[in-house]
Amino acid sequence: MTPVLTRRALGALAAIGLATPALAQPWPARPIRIVVPFPPGGSTDSLARRLAERLTTSLGQTVLVENKAGAGGTTGSDHVAKSPPDGLTLLMGVTGSNAIAGSLFRNLAYDPVTSFAPISRLVSAPLVLVVNPAMPVRDLAGYIAAAKAAPGTLTYATPGNGTSMHLTGVLFEQMAGVSLIHVPYRGSAQALTDLMGGQVASSFGDFLVMLPQNRAGTIRPLAVTSMTRHPLLPEVPTMDEAGLPGFEAASWQGLFAPAGTPPEIVEKLYTEVKAAMLAPEIRDSFASQGFIIEATTPADFTAFVAAETKRWGEVVRAGNVTLN
Repeated sequence: MTPVLTRRALGALAAIGLATPALAQPWPARPIRIVVPFPPGGSTDSLARRLAERLTTSLGQTVLVENKAGAGGTTGSDHVAKSPPDGLTLLMGVTGSNAIAGSLFRNLAYDPVTSFAPISRLVSAPLVLVVNPAMPVRDLAGYIAAAKAAPGTLTYATPGNGTSMHLTGVLFEQMAGVSLIHVPYRGSAQALTDLMGGQVASSFGDFLVMLPQNRAGTIRPLAVTSMTRHPLLPEVPTMDEAGLPGFEAASWQGLFAPAGTPPEIVEKLYTEVKAAMLAPEIRDSFASQGFIIEATTPADFTAFVAAETKRWGEVVRAGNVTLN
């Protein structure tokens, strides 16, 4: 007797392009959406649009970018988590939405680890600790000494409560044994303006946002949060080099599909995404902006997300960080 294919089996075959033409068209039979959980114009949006252009050509199917902003990136992330696992709706996730949010939001509607099928970590960038040039601090040791001399008075600005920049500050407090005052803003622009104006003393800032001002000398960089020096600021030491052994933090961006997406689709997407990220026009463009190109495998990215979620969860709990 010929085995009878179930409806689920037929759907899976069609999804991965193994079904015969009489049954269904091979994947992707319809346009693909990359959901960006932030407004247009930022680095996540820019990365998604460059990737979409390249994938449209390589896959022979239109790849669109859709911005679904809100709640620190969790609105768009939740939308993708609840989308059909057919490889046609993807998420451009970031540290906050796919590692930190699970510990910060009590009633988060998705699980950062189990609700997605990670495809590839695309890029990362360190943060950089900077101070206003008028501050009499020249290096990380001096910054820590100033914080210890007057506990609870040294301020640091971030783009918002619960961001990777905020939690990097919390991690710094824990590892350096200091007490700082967090000053959250609604975005990086005003935080940077007030830092340069002297309204706040320091910032754990987005490397890409801080780079032009670092180069111009309007702010003073003390250390980067990666384990190796950044090629665009080679004179600035790492936290590890400057006196905090093992300190590491980075913001990252990666591509996710909903959990349950067939492994063959995930692997196909990874292959195409890797080729896109390593194409000179994309690789060189983002490297010149300060991004580190990653293009990790689905397995490596899955393990990385689980480790990041655990790590930042421990920082949140130890620092008693809340969104109130």
